[in-house]
Amino acid sequence: MTQVSMTVNGGVVVADVEPRTLLADFLRGELQLTGTHLGCEQGVCGACTVVLDGRIQRSCITFAADCDGGNVTTIEGFDDDPTMQELREAFSEHHALQCGFCTPGMLTTARDIVLRLGEIDERALREELSGNLCRCTGYVGIVAAVKKVAAGKKPDVAAAVAPVVGRLDGSNSPPAPTPAINAAVTRTSAPAMAASVGESAGSTSIEERVRVAAPAEKVWSLLSDLQRVVPCVPGAEITSLNGEDLVGKVRIALGPIKVTFNGQAKVGMDPSKREGWLTGRGRDAGQGSSAEGSARWTVVADGASASLIAVVLTWKLSGPLAQFNRAGLVHDVVRRLAATFAENLEAAITGAAPPRRKTLGGLGLIWSVIKARLLSQR
Repeated sequence: MTQVSMTVNGGVVVADVEPRTLLADFLRGELQLTGTHLGCEQGVCGACTVVLDGRIQRSCITFAADCDGGNVTTIEGFDDDPTMQELREAFSEHHALQCGFCTPGMLTTARDIVLRLGEIDERALREELSGNLCRCTGYVGIVAAVKKVAAGKKPDVAAAVAPVVGRLDGSNSPPAPTPAINAAVTRTSAPAMAASVGESAGSTSIEERVRVAAPAEKVWSLLSDLQRVVPCVPGAEITSLNGEDLVGKVRIALGPIKVTFNGQAKVGMDPSKREGWLTGRGRDAGQGSSAEGSARWTVVADGASASLIAVVLTWKLSGPLAQFNRAGLVHDVVRRLAATFAENLEAAITGAAPPRRKTLGGLGLIWSVIKARLLSQR
């Protein structure tokens, strides 16, 4: 068992949990906050969406132990929230709910959209909502309700991440002291490889620094040869390259979702600074998911025989994969992929055969992330 301490709807909770306990199960089973609904239990449907440290999060694929020191807000915690009140009234007015199963997660996501982005066009709004599934309404009423609340509003990120003050049951009076309340535990920092994670206008960014046991000149020489370096990226493949115009595909597997993005990209290089960049977009014809993003990388010497590659990745997903835009598990998978890329790159430089990784985010990589999380809680 692992002891965790987290703030839930303004009250500090301390409990012993098994490392495998998911946040959704903890909220529903231990705290009786049953407004957090469980649907697919694979991070796909969005019914379990909560706010974790100011960012919406799928609680069915988040370990409770990973929330130690965190601040969680469930649908019960928004009773006195003015934006949520507007959304509830608009949902009722526009008949944006029927069975109500998706509604808590839909409202939580809608509040995040209104506060984080303000007024946006309908296409962008539908993309932002695409990670929350509804099997009753047809989405028309939901989109109309969120549009009404967002109309004329400017982004208010401070309000989006502000902690909720209230009781675990969602009432507005301050939480009464109980023997179970202890001082909040400081949350552990991100892994050393990860420099930063950010988000803006529906896109997610993450910066990674990977170390390669080879001189900077050799590393840059290989990174400049896309035909050689792309096979080092799990799941990536070039189908044609003409100057700065690239056509290729990326295979992705996240949980039950398996897609192949076919797309185009523009590539640029600055040898004097050992910098490169790529921007592109692609679409999977089978699942209907789309992706657009960019990458920028810089190679710097780390002594005479090693190098550091700083990579900034920015991406935006729509369609069935949209629910993974801001998932912490995906960030961990990206970090593990960065480590795999570094291993493959070293193998390519030394002439050894790189490990065969055919699918980006394959089950083996995801399992390695989960296993690492479990081991860290022992």
